[in-house]
Amino acid sequence: MLRPASDAPAAVPSAAPVAGVWRGFVRGSLGTGVAVAARAIGALVLSKLVALYGGAGALTQLAQFQNLMGLFGALPADGIQVGATTRLAPLPPSARRYRAWLGAAVALTLGAVGLGGVALGLAGGAGWGLLAVFCFTVGMAAVATQALLSTALLAAGQRRAYVHQAVALSVGGTGVTAAMLLLRQSLPLVLGGYLGGQAAVLALTLVQAQRAGLLQGLRVGWPSRLAVRGLLRFVLMASGPLLFGRAVDYAVRAYLMTHFTPASTDLWQAVARLSDHYSLVVGAMLSTIFYPRLAALAPVPAQARHYLRAVLGLLAGALGGGLGLVFALRSWLLPLLFAPRLLAARELLAPQLLGDWAKFLVWVFLYQLLARARPLPYLAVQAASAILYTGLLVGLLPHLGLAGVLWAHAGRYGILLLACATVHVAASRKSIKTPDAYKKP
Repeated sequence: MLRPASDAPAAVPSAAPVAGVWRGFVRGSLGTGVAVAARAIGALVLSKLVALYGGAGALTQLAQFQNLMGLFGALPADGIQVGATTRLAPLPPSARRYRAWLGAAVALTLGAVGLGGVALGLAGGAGWGLLAVFCFTVGMAAVATQALLSTALLAAGQRRAYVHQAVALSVGGTGVTAAMLLLRQSLPLVLGGYLGGQAAVLALTLVQAQRAGLLQGLRVGWPSRLAVRGLLRFVLMASGPLLFGRAVDYAVRAYLMTHFTPASTDLWQAVARLSDHYSLVVGAMLSTIFYPRLAALAPVPAQARHYLRAVLGLLAGALGGGLGLVFALRSWLLPLLFAPRLLAARELLAPQLLGDWAKFLVWVFLYQLLARARPLPYLAVQAASAILYTGLLVGLLPHLGLAGVLWAHAGRYGILLLACATVHVAASRKSIKTPDAYKKP
């Protein structure tokens, strides 16, 4: 990968004891707690409002709309923003290389969203008109640009500004949705208002980025060719979750919406939405606390493996206890977070929780591939995951109905976790033995 000379990482301190790693991870998690809490509360309130006032099938339609937003935002969020964080963090905002990397990231973000809009229009626009497709694309361009600048603020150490962005996004999207539901607007307009409320936060982000000096010297023009090429490897890695993750989820949900009743799909979606809520928290901690530290340790593989194993140990126990508590409280949580009519979803919760426990641990292993910028193994894991999931769905869905989707989820990530752990152990043993072969007699 192309890397400017000044981007070389600073010396990495020696490995800390496991307890020290845990304390640092927990302190960092608490440091971003406000931002994570704001996003989680917004998601909870949004699901509750739509479940109560949107009617049968509304929860599933909300999830499908958010999945479409995720399709548009996958390359910017999982690729460009990850690459921008890696490149911008070591540089001062006044550096020419900083402007080159940020300018290239903005250009790639707008280009990726624009291409997504063209593809959506050519594919029929999800049943929308061309004007609706255009408005959706413009809104997603604003949301993706806001997310990129918010990531730049976090990389620059502007944690308070990052928290402000998270709170504003939560209030904007959920607030507009609530207002339109109370005004008894149609569900398509409600969903459009949800996107518009989030897009409006870009104005606040631009002000805060300007105050932090991140936009100084940034000019409209052709982006740096070297910076674009440097970010494209991260974009390539992000194509895996897009093609083999979000696209598959979108297709599966579309299939289920046409083959099952709205009331039954809402039961499945209540379990999936509950999973989304705590997945948001875990994902935010891993991306803002775990990944930056793992990326900094990438030049020293032994220390990176030590840190990864320590975080795995912490997460395995903490997630087991947390998800067990969710299962114990399922009869209380489902009516509270959604609607009383969705209490029957508790019968579907166990396989979802088992699969999520394994999924979060698989994420830790995948971040290692991101930190080492290894696109081909990363894409291979994503492709294998999609093929495995599709095979399990074909085998289980006809026999178990909607429950087959959840057991396919559990089987998918259980097998992936076993495979990732096996490869990690083998690689660790090889790295220990390899240096001995090169020792001089």
